[in-house]
Amino acid sequence: MKVLLYFENQKLISKSGIGRAMRLQQEALSHTNVEVTTDPHCSDYDVLHINTYGVNSMHMVRRARRMGKKVVYHAHSTYEDFRNSFVGSNWIAPFYKHHLVSLYRQGDALITPTPYSKSLLRSYGLTQPIYPISNGINLAKYAQSSDKVAKFREHFNLTPDQKTVISVGLFFERKGIFDFVQLAENNPNITFIWFGYTDPKLIPAKVRRVVEGAHPKNLIFAGYITGDVILGAYQGADLFLYPSFEETEGIVVLEALASKQNTLIRDIPVYDPWLTDQKNCYKAKDVAEFQTKMDAILNGQAPDLTEAGYQVAQARDLAVIGQQLAQTYDKVLSQ
Repeated sequence: MKVLLYFENQKLISKSGIGRAMRLQQEALSHTNVEVTTDPHCSDYDVLHINTYGVNSMHMVRRARRMGKKVVYHAHSTYEDFRNSFVGSNWIAPFYKHHLVSLYRQGDALITPTPYSKSLLRSYGLTQPIYPISNGINLAKYAQSSDKVAKFREHFNLTPDQKTVISVGLFFERKGIFDFVQLAENNPNITFIWFGYTDPKLIPAKVRRVVEGAHPKNLIFAGYITGDVILGAYQGADLFLYPSFEETEGIVVLEALASKQNTLIRDIPVYDPWLTDQKNCYKAKDVAEFQTKMDAILNGQAPDLTEAGYQVAQARDLAVIGQQLAQTYDKVLSQ
């Protein structure tokens, strides 16, 4: 079996969740017997696995149809997670939803990261088979390393006893950035670090003002950082706090779990049923509850759930995900 993985505008999406999904899919399939190509001019493939939504993506689907190929559309995006992101996103969102549905309808099958995102797609009236398959995680990459932790603490000049709370994401209101700022303001003795970057021209003025300076001194917007520093942050911080209001999965949550980090997330439907409050993570509904649970975790008054969280990541290791993708391609070919 040969699969064409297609991602449009790879440079543009490289720092996004879809960009990470591209790398994860390639690595996951390396654990299988599936032959993979990313050459858009290839014609001897069996399945087109398409991940993006632009004009070229539409062209790739039409070309595949003309050649009688099977098409698997990877539904990374939904109407719900497009809102409260870029400038004008809420105005565009209904048109974006129509565009997504018209594209997704062309797939013989859909892949989406979670049961929650599957339920959203069904609510759009999509009727073809939909397979919830996690984006996955490379467990080995997040193995414990004191050297990486040291590089993280050195990079930010953190003292040995300095409490640190981190989050990772684009500069979107949807990501809960304002709640993160509020928590930093309420806790001046704790260092808060937000990893990630979005071009300021693309984000609303109220978000841009916060990122560019209207935030407390104990909050650092670190920008897009890769390598040992971010890996060390996942392991060496005292808490990963992710206040996002809407996700299709949340790859960064898997990264925190794989790092055996204390994980506090917003209580939203996407995490059901695979993440359970006080079993393998902690969940909060608002700033007040984030504060209460953060205090308990940082003060050692909450049970350590990191091993249970790690087991969630373990079940989504890329070797497992690769087999799930291969099985899905088999099912589509046999339709």
